[in-house]
Amino acid sequence: MGDLLGRGPAPRRRLRELLAAPEPLVAPGAYDALTARLIEQAGFDVVYMTGFGTTASLIGRPDVGLLTGTEMIDNARRIVSAVDVPVIADADTGYGNALNVVRTVQAYEQAGVAGIHLEDQVSPKKCGHMSGKAVIPRAEMVGKLHAAVEARRDPDFVLIARTDAAAVTGLSDAIDRARAYVEAGADVLFVEAPTSEEDIATVAEALSGVAPLVFNWAEGGRTPPLSLERIAELGFSLVLYPIGTVLAATAGVRALLETVRKDGTPAAALPGLPSFGEFTDLIGLPEVGELEQRFAGEAG
Repeated sequence: MGDLLGRGPAPRRRLRELLAAPEPLVAPGAYDALTARLIEQAGFDVVYMTGFGTTASLIGRPDVGLLTGTEMIDNARRIVSAVDVPVIADADTGYGNALNVVRTVQAYEQAGVAGIHLEDQVSPKKCGHMSGKAVIPRAEMVGKLHAAVEARRDPDFVLIARTDAAAVTGLSDAIDRARAYVEAGADVLFVEAPTSEEDIATVAEALSGVAPLVFNWAEGGRTPPLSLERIAELGFSLVLYPIGTVLAATAGVRALLETVRKDGTPAAALPGLPSFGEFTDLIGLPEVGELEQRFAGEAG
């Protein structure tokens, strides 16, 4: 039950095992503890905390660098406490310079996440599939990654280096940056937002054997929506589906509210929703009842 006496395997070691498997690791995006639980209950081996969805859910705004590191880490802590599977979290730019990265890495590690990704955008950043991005110098990002490596206390904590350079300075620079980021100590590489299958294949070929690679299957984004079979064929190790859950929630809430607006009650929409009992079951009420009985004692 996550925070209620959950006793899963060591999540960071488990994440490294999953990344080393021959098939890509699929990580749907969670924007809160409820979506994280639903991802775990659906049978996925890892949860990805999306910065896009976190921003949308916490403040109802786009992913343009409005959230602070504290807000992101608090959300990560809640997500980690709700599930037993490893959690990978978006850590944006590290929320400042190399010194800020030190604090960011330590805070995420204390929150219990299994890994984070750090990107080379100028702060305030933007969603990787939006226009108007800018990147910091390669040497500055290398310094931030050196800081991240030295800051982590658990050597199993996974550091994913993301570059947004493809849309700014070109694919060749993005690949060169990725190589430099591995040399700086990154465990996994994330070349964001290639815009054609040819570019995706170029990234995969150029970085094959350098480090495990991330494919960001951003729903509706600039990267072509390849099949999982093709992604596996190209050799990617981690596939993110970052915003499908927040899009689905938006569609569901809109439909319910339209019913209430038209009919005056939600009655017509209820047959398509979980019942009250089903919902309380899926968020752990039976386990809570068992714990109450277990710890109540004779006085209870």
